[in-house]
This record gives sequence, structure tokens and C-alpha cells, in this order.
Amino acid sequence: MNDRLFIFDTTLRDGEQSPGASMSKDEKLRIARQLEKLGVDVIEAGFAAASPGDADAIKAIAETIQGSTICSLARANERDIHAAGGAITPAARGNGAGGRIHTFIATSPIHMEKKLRMQPDQVVEAAVKAVKLALEYTDDVEFSAEDAVRSDMDFLVRIFDEVIKAGATTLNVPDTVGYSIPALWGERMKQLIAQVPNANQVVWSTHCHNDLGMAVANSLAAVMNGARQVECTINGLGERAGNASLEEIVMAVRTRKDIFTCDTRIDATQIVPASKLVSTITGYPVQPNKAIVGANAFAHESGIHQDGVLKHRETYEIMRAEDVGWHANRLTLGKLSGRNAFKTKLAELGIVLESDDAFNSAFASFKELADKKREIFDEDLQALVSGEGYAAEHERFKLVMLKVCSETGVVPQAQLVFSDEGAEKQASGQGSGPVDAAFKALESVVNSGAELLLYSVNNITSGTDAQGEVTVRLTHEGRVVNGQGADTDIVVASAKAYLHALNKLHNKSERAHPQV
Repeated sequence: MNDRLFIFDTTLRDGEQSPGASMSKDEKLRIARQLEKLGVDVIEAGFAAASPGDADAIKAIAETIQGSTICSLARANERDIHAAGGAITPAARGNGAGGRIHTFIATSPIHMEKKLRMQPDQVVEAAVKAVKLALEYTDDVEFSAEDAVRSDMDFLVRIFDEVIKAGATTLNVPDTVGYSIPALWGERMKQLIAQVPNANQVVWSTHCHNDLGMAVANSLAAVMNGARQVECTINGLGERAGNASLEEIVMAVRTRKDIFTCDTRIDATQIVPASKLVSTITGYPVQPNKAIVGANAFAHESGIHQDGVLKHRETYEIMRAEDVGWHANRLTLGKLSGRNAFKTKLAELGIVLESDDAFNSAFASFKELADKKREIFDEDLQALVSGEGYAAEHERFKLVMLKVCSETGVVPQAQLVFSDEGAEKQASGQGSGPVDAAFKALESVVNSGAELLLYSVNNITSGTDAQGEVTVRLTHEGRVVNGQGADTDIVVASAKAYLHALNKLHNKSERAHPQV
């Protein structure tokens, strides 16, 4: 299997740990379907012990996905292993590609002493016990040595040897804090494979964070030195500075076949759709100059570059835009399209609206959008339904009407009507601009006490009639949530986003951090 590189996607687990990026079960299912279409080998669907909601989402994904292994993270303790095992049961019992339990424990001196308050012998014992317990649920067990980058090499060799004996099938070497550099990380992987007994019986994996901007480089260095699984996320989403970007790993290995002796089974044409879906659902926009999936990734401004590309593409392009999914996003739907055509297109995009109410609402929104826009794109549809999967019982607030007045030399004003658990309420306010006035009008009635951390606007497609997608990040009493809204009117989109965030704050379900 030396020519096969396994892609382990942790967007739904590690990516979800980005502030405000928590996803509903329906949103996780939409992303999981796209990851399956992308050809991801392993989908880490969440951390089952974090909350009943996380466990339920993992189980739903395990019941739905056929083409990817479904994985749950678990600390090296009985409670976590049992929760993970229960969540992946549908996959582990033969539904699709199987189920995996990914158990971990810290192995660096600072983590063992300060966080775990355990001696090295106790850590090894806990790791072995966790692997053996996980094997009662599935024969696919992965073990991670958290903070391997700062761990003693001899201790890593010892603990990896013991978990192989216990039955682990994948060993993950993570740079948990993004501390390493490629030359050292590649050498560490090489030494571990050389020194750990029976190293050839397992798949070696790496999981790198991007604190110093080298997550992808470190991951690729590990691959060059024997790793055959890379743990990564769409758009590099993840805690702090993020994780290694799936799209960059996949295309680096595929483009530089002269260096890498392995390849993935990823369908690269699904990369851009996956990127846009994750961005829409999480509210984390992709920077224009982001490699592979950024809006400018294949744009040429320099006259010299433009001339060269026109004469021969490969003068300045090492990949084709079409190969990663650009320029394939136009819908064949319009304002005359019927419900069946709309439903069929949703299915093609991996969108399943479980309730009739959600579908009817999405179809009505589609018709309304079709009256405003001449051309509708896949991205428009993804943004349009991004809030429809949010269960009706969570939607306390909903925009009914918005009127703003913004004139040079006059203080902007906003008047709103919104529903609060079905009862219509009116609000008015003034601000430094129409968006500020709308937010202050809402707060004058709702009085949430939330602090605005982020306000971001991005165009979904090109053109002056494009929908604007607004992200609002709020914090209140330690909780951080993102709200999204889309509309051809930016002020309306902003009000929708703010109300979406308020709805999430109103929904008190909590997710626990895996490290807590």
C-alpha cells in the first residue's frame, strides 16, 4: 500500500473547534455527503463524548455515508471509548466503509505533568487499555500521541510499541501546537518508523497545526518519510491558526509526482464545491489568495503572465482550474423551475431537507431569489438553504420587514419588524450606518447582552446582482456563535445574520472541547 496516501478529514471535529464554527447535525450531514463525494477515506465526524448532540450527529453520519470510514475521537478513558463506540456502531457493523475509534493521550512531559498529572507508566497503561476497549467496538483503531512534537523520542517508541501490541492499526504523530519545521518533522517520522518494532504492521499518520504557517509543509515532509495518512481539513479550518489544508496536501502530492511516490483517491473536481460549502456553513470566508480554492488562485494580473498563459497555459499555471472544480457552478434552474427540478438539484448538491416545512421554505426562498437574479449558481443555492436545516424549534427570531434610510449628512435610521416565537415586534434605531442602525434597533428590543466580535461581508458570486453573504460573530457568557445571512441586499443579509446568531445563542445546547 506504499503508493496509497489516505486522507483523514477532520473538518467536522477539529475544524468545528474554530470559534463560532459549531455545526448542527443537518449541516454536518451536508458536509459529510460532500466529503464522501470528494473521496475522503476517513471522516472524523466529531467527538462523541462532548455532548449528546455530537454523538447523535456522528451516528446519523455513520448511518448515511457509504463510501468513507466514519470516525469518532475519544480520550483514553472508558467513558469516551464507550460513547465513541456507540456512535459509530452503524458503520462498524458493515454499513459502508466501516467505523473507526480514534483515541489519544498526551505524551509530552509538560502535558503529562501539568495537564494529566500522570506518570509515564500510567500514560502507557491508559493508552493500552483504551485501545483494547476500542477493539470491542471495531477492528479499526487509531492511536494518537498528543503533543508528539514535544515528546521524548524514546517514550514515543515505547508507547507506540505497546499500542501496536494491543491492536492499534493506525498510529498518528501530531504536531498539536504547530511547533515543528519540515526538516525536523520528517526526520522524527523517519526515526519512529525505523525504531518502533512492527512499524510495518500499521499505517503511520500525521496531524499538523498551522501556528507557524507550516502545517502543510510538515505534513508533506512526513509523507516523504513514510507517513501514509494525513489528517487535514477543508480550507485549513481548525483551532487557533488551523490545520493542514486538505486541498493543498492533495494537489501538492498529485502535481509533484516527480517527488511523491504515492497518491490519493480524491476526486479533485469536488475540491472547490467542498471549500465553498464549508465556508458557507461555518461562516469562515476563504481569503482570495488562498492556494487552490481562493478566488485569485488562478487569476493572472501581470501583463507578462497573461501573455504567457494565453500563448501556453503551462508557462504560469501548474494546475488547471477545471481540475479542482472551478467554472462548473452554473445551475440550470430559473424562476420557472418546478419543485421536482429544485429537489433534484438539491440532491445533486448533497442537500437533504428532512422536513416538508424546511423544503417549502427553501423553495419559496429560491423563487424569491430567482425574481431578483438573472443567473443562479450552486453557491447561491448553498447559501440559500444554509439556514433551512436549522430546526424550526431553534428559530426564535425571524426577520419580517426591514426599512432603512441612509443619506449623506443625515444619521442613518432603521425600522424593523421581526417575529419573536411567532409574535411580531417592531424596532427602530439609529447608527453610524444602515447596518449599525439595524443591529442597534434589534438590540433595543431583544437586549441580548451579546458582544459583536466579527462582521464580515463576502460576495457569493460575481456581478452587481450577486448575493452578499454576511457573517456575524457574537459572544455572550463565554459562548461564541456565528450567524449567516444571504441576500442581494446587504443590509437585509446583515439583519438575517444577526438574528441567526441570536437564535444560536438562544439555543443553549453546548459542545465540550475535547481537551477539557
